[in-house]
Amino acid sequence: MTKLPHPLNPSMAATERPPVMEARRWIAEAQFPPERPLLNVSQAAPVDPPPQNMRRAIADIVMNDPEAHLYGPVLGLPDLRAEVAEQWAQAYGPRISPQEVAITSGCNQAFAATISTLAGADDEVILPTPWYFNHKMWLDIAGVKTVPLHCGQGLIPSAEDAQGLITPRTRAIVLVTPNNPTGAEYPAQTMAAFYDLARAHGLALIVDETYRDFDSRSGAPHDLFSHANWSETLIHLYSFSKAYRLTGHRVGAVVASVERLEEIEKFLDTVAICPNQIGQRAALWGMRNLKGWLAAERDEILDRRAAIQEGFGRLEGWKLLGCGAYFAYVQHPFDESSDALAKRLVDQTGVLCLPGTMFTPQGDPAGKRQLRIAFANVDRAGIDQLFDRLAPVKNK
Repeated sequence: MTKLPHPLNPSMAATERPPVMEARRWIAEAQFPPERPLLNVSQAAPVDPPPQNMRRAIADIVMNDPEAHLYGPVLGLPDLRAEVAEQWAQAYGPRISPQEVAITSGCNQAFAATISTLAGADDEVILPTPWYFNHKMWLDIAGVKTVPLHCGQGLIPSAEDAQGLITPRTRAIVLVTPNNPTGAEYPAQTMAAFYDLARAHGLALIVDETYRDFDSRSGAPHDLFSHANWSETLIHLYSFSKAYRLTGHRVGAVVASVERLEEIEKFLDTVAICPNQIGQRAALWGMRNLKGWLAAERDEILDRRAAIQEGFGRLEGWKLLGCGAYFAYVQHPFDESSDALAKRLVDQTGVLCLPGTMFTPQGDPAGKRQLRIAFANVDRAGIDQLFDRLAPVKNK
């Protein structure tokens, strides 16, 4: 790397480069023959645009809503905050106030804003591993120590194991369910155990449910909002990107105490002033008009999950560790590390996936045996082709 001609924040220097951008560099100069085009199972986001009726609504917003082009409230569009509060109350049971909802520029910003109110340099946050790499990156940038919590059977973390990691510097525990990268759906009992643990130690429990719309279970996946004083412990994160294909519009949400959101407002005002005004209005339109369409999208993702589970036996020696939401998390049978294997798969099979080394602590032997396959943009025929390409792969 070329040496910078000026100082660099040590925390930034110690932060890994974005994994998805790294993976894109692997294919920048690769050649893919017409009979074997690139099969990209690295991206955990939809690549299709929003449905046509939503795009028409966005066009109408652009042309006919002058306020959509101006600064708006730092904590988000009041109507969208109210809609989130109402739909979350319907989904999880208890009443949630619009004042307990903030809209952010994507869920990554929701996480960064939340952490900025909880932890500073040398504080600690417990993160189950395999982890979502952008969570780890933000903690590194902020100088916050990431404490890995290794998951057990079914890639489900244990509150009992987490208790042994708590120190006087611990500020929060982070859970992502359905999980990125593993796809694991955390049982309600697991969520309750972590809530009780966090509350007993005065910690924040950050629950990222970016993929909640594609959970295979019916009904509420947990009852954390039913606690009378839930906002003293729980901070809930969400993304509109996956549900409504609004990835480029950057709209997310935080549900937390009014007092917490007053602190989060400082971060948001400094970083972005307000969330994307057009994107917020699109998200609101989607919440009000696309329930049937979103249900069909969920059915399609669950069918792709079933296709992965049904066909995985074709891969001799491979093991399916987790499968849900957009993800299959797998263990490969080869001698080489997953980071080397992922690059080899691009050259030999035209398949781009991400190695487990991007989701685990440096040197973790488990990450060297694992790969993440994101099937959000691959239908049943594509999944069948994926298995056709991977099945012949042998040791290097």
